[in-house]
Amino acid sequence: MTDHVTIEPSILYFGTPVVLLTTENPDGTFNLAPMSSAWALDRVIVLGLGEEGQSARNLAERPELVINLPAPHQWEAVERLAPLTGRFPVPDTKHAGCRFEPDKFGAAGLRPEPSDGVRPPRVAECPLQFEARAQRVRRDASASFVIVEALVTAVHADPRLVVPGTQHVDPAAWSPLIYNFRHYFGLGPQLGHSYRTQTPTVTGGTVTGGTVTGGTVTGGTVTGGTVTSAAGS
Repeated sequence: MTDHVTIEPSILYFGTPVVLLTTENPDGTFNLAPMSSAWALDRVIVLGLGEEGQSARNLAERPELVINLPAPHQWEAVERLAPLTGRFPVPDTKHAGCRFEPDKFGAAGLRPEPSDGVRPPRVAECPLQFEARAQRVRRDASASFVIVEALVTAVHADPRLVVPGTQHVDPAAWSPLIYNFRHYFGLGPQLGHSYRTQTPTVTGGTVTGGTVTGGTVTGGTVTGGTVTSAAGS
């Protein structure tokens, strides 16, 4: 076994999904911000934000937001947003080179599209979009960041990501953009799946009518009926 060494890395971004967060500014315009500290508990998305950022300020006063998930090939649009802030004047806590930008959508080359149930728009190009409302906004243990607990109220998905006949996102079709120690990555090939998965796998052939439950569909295209659980052979 390889011996470990004790190190002091400057950051601990060990590989988490990138999110583009849309929130409402005090003047009714909308802020778009990249962030990478996000994870899900059932219908609640927990977000970690810089305390001095515009997103944290917005959510403390206006709880509606959209959590947009970009695909790996969209990393350059994300990076175009990285040196920008919606705060003016720019807070001293921001990194050198950070500048104020009121039109973040334009700067990133992305398009807003109306949401169904919240005021902030969705990012049209993002394959997954979660409309949500912040239920709790509080400072973290270090008093440098803000922890947001957001309840998802609607999920929008590119139809190419949805398993036919189900409400499931196909993990073989969807790959999040991963922020790994300040470098961008996509996912590699599937290695396996959890025993708790409810997502059917369809790899060829035809399944028609009826209900398929348990196991794996290896015979084909779902053309009718209902597919539930992990599917059947």
